[in-house]
Amino acid sequence: MRYLMITIMMLLAWGVSAPKVNAEVSRADIERGKSLTFGRKKGNCLACHVIADGTLPGNSGPPLVAMKARFPDREKLKEQIYDARKRNVNTIMPPFGAHEILTAEELERVVDYIYSL
Repeated sequence: MRYLMITIMMLLAWGVSAPKVNAEVSRADIERGKSLTFGRKKGNCLACHVIADGTLPGNSGPPLVAMKARFPDREKLKEQIYDARKRNVNTIMPPFGAHEILTAEELERVVDYIYSL
């Protein structure tokens, strides 16, 4: 226990802190993500999920609400969208990143938008 306390004190003295997560996300990035999320050619999330402001949503996936509460770690949400099969091999959600349905940049924008819900 003594060594643990010494280690913690040394880390604090050296200024070690938790990494900053997702600094400021711009409104433009969120809007681009919304466009991809609602668009039928790329994200098409609305085909399976109820999303605020969405028309004719599907209901085979869970509603996209309270996403920060459901995914406190933004990276977990990104992993889910990238390839949901890693958490559930029987998922019907397409692996948007693994199958390159979305580019890395598009995936980031979709995550920006969905995480804002």
